[in-house]
Amino acid sequence: MLSGFDCLLCAAGSGFTPGLAGTVILTLSVLLAVAIIAIRLLIVRSNHLHKELQEEKQARGELASFLSRFSSGIRGDEGFEGVMHTTALNVAEKIDADSLCIYEFRNEEFTGAGVSGNYPLVDNGRRLARRQVLLEALLKEKIIPGMGFPGCMLITKQPELIPDAAADPRFNKYAGSMPIGSVMAVPMLRDGQVNGIVCAVGNKARPGHPFSEMQFERLRRLSTEIMMVQDLVQVYSEISRRDRIDQELQFARHIQTAQLPASFPVWGNFSIDARTRSAKEVNGDYYDFVRIDDERLLIVIGDACGKGVPASMVTAMTRSFANALGDAFTTLSAFLRDLNRKLYNDTGGDRFITVGCCLLNKKSSLLEFGRAGHTNLITHVHNHIRVISPDGNAVGILPDEFVTFETLCISLDPGSTVLMYSDGMTEAINAFDEEFGEPRLIEAFSRSCKERTESSEIIDDLMNAVSSFEREQSDDQTVVLIRTGSGKEE
Repeated sequence: MLSGFDCLLCAAGSGFTPGLAGTVILTLSVLLAVAIIAIRLLIVRSNHLHKELQEEKQARGELASFLSRFSSGIRGDEGFEGVMHTTALNVAEKIDADSLCIYEFRNEEFTGAGVSGNYPLVDNGRRLARRQVLLEALLKEKIIPGMGFPGCMLITKQPELIPDAAADPRFNKYAGSMPIGSVMAVPMLRDGQVNGIVCAVGNKARPGHPFSEMQFERLRRLSTEIMMVQDLVQVYSEISRRDRIDQELQFARHIQTAQLPASFPVWGNFSIDARTRSAKEVNGDYYDFVRIDDERLLIVIGDACGKGVPASMVTAMTRSFANALGDAFTTLSAFLRDLNRKLYNDTGGDRFITVGCCLLNKKSSLLEFGRAGHTNLITHVHNHIRVISPDGNAVGILPDEFVTFETLCISLDPGSTVLMYSDGMTEAINAFDEEFGEPRLIEAFSRSCKERTESSEIIDDLMNAVSSFEREQSDDQTVVLIRTGSGKEE
């Protein structure tokens, strides 16, 4: 029997010489090697993108958590004086530290500003159990450059992970306090100068063992969020009430904008576009994309009760919960129940948010829609409009035993367009106190789907139709558009 290569020789005829055969074999070998290298590079790139997605999701969740903690801190009995304690407690929990201290540059001196746990790096030779007593000691102790561990960091300006503080002479001055163990610290720099230090002591995750590189890296990432909290406190302490509010809203708007997805995914045959327009300085609407697995993507749109800062805090909490629940996703109904339970437990029913969810399956081209008190889903398929409205209560207003969430699943043909929107679109009021309403939105949507080819153009048409109708914008307005075509996954 002739081999593949023998067949190649026969096809070439008598002119196919042994030297030419060697050249062909070499060429094929090179092409095979290049193909193997290309496949490996694609695998590495895919793994890298997945890791980046997970890190971005974690960072956004942590940022939303910080905003929620900051809001809780300023409402506490200690007001702004207690914000750094709340921050220290939050950071200590996230890195599994026994204790933690945040040092700040205040009044031309470095002192402790926030503390969590029984922090031992106090130069008093005795154990201080009560936080207030410990903080007073930290405030009295001025950090001198080059003296003690924090003082040395003012000179080096470098983050450090110390496996065993007992073997480091910089900790000798704290020998009279409780055992120290492992220590890690990160200086917070502004324009090359140390503006603060966050120092963690004792690995709660593994007592008696040093902090891991993963814990160290997380502390370094969280240090930027500590600086964010410092900026907020600085704003509130240094400027007038009016300017303070303006600065707060500007900062909150910046954070909200940063939390919106940086790009719109192409998911199999599905492509997605979205836009939101605030009625006030900050937005009570939001949208997000939560990757469930390699086949499923969850699109979430939310509209919090009320407007301004309180509504924006509810959206931040909801976004954080939704991303966390995505890691253990089972069904869309269970997701909405879990989201309701978490938000209700944190707000006690005082605040709520309406949510619409589309679960896209790129393998089957199926779309499953569920909603929690949100607006209807509108589809445009083969020049026909369909309105989908499953039952479901707003999340956060009722305890778990009183809520139910219905979902509906549809198969979308190529060329279909799906519209998700917040009620700021349909409840826009004109000079005659008439609402824009869903019928007008459907009419504008249907006309645009027939005339336009780009998703962004359809969104422009819908936003412009509402703007032209309303007297002035009184509510946040958000649109998410899902289209089916011949897209391919990024």
